[in-house]
Amino acid sequence: MPSIQHERLASPPVDVHDATLAEIDPRTLYRILALRSAVFVVEQDCVYLDADGRDLEPDARQLWAEEDGEVLATLRLLVDDAATMRIGRVATAREARGSGLAARLMRRALELAGDREVVLGAQAYLHDWYAGLGFARDGADYLEDGIPHVPMRRLR
Repeated sequence: MPSIQHERLASPPVDVHDATLAEIDPRTLYRILALRSAVFVVEQDCVYLDADGRDLEPDARQLWAEEDGEVLATLRLLVDDAATMRIGRVATAREARGSGLAARLMRRALELAGDREVVLGAQAYLHDWYAGLGFARDGADYLEDGIPHVPMRRLR
């Protein structure tokens, strides 16, 4: 069942949603995928196949922040195995950066993960931002699509 949280940030309220793929309206899914492409493919100039099949997994959850039907930030929460969840595809629209929306989505994803381990591959320049959310380095740096990344794990 999709869930929704309302919070007033500046002017109109920004809603935070989470749902499985089967629960998402096709127009909303389109907006989520368009934002991911705008940030990763266009802005960061990374040619990669976003449709990797993981969004189709029955336990995969999409999280997004929306204002007046516009998706401003998104991430996905995946089940890697019985003990581990993975956060990925964290993206915020350029005009919404610095508003705290990605942090709200991250906190919601961590609530959904509960006591499970949570891992992610952070773009290196965001290492400190993720550390502020309770993550620590969990291995050596690596390149993904030409961008330096750091493996991170939530501290317990």
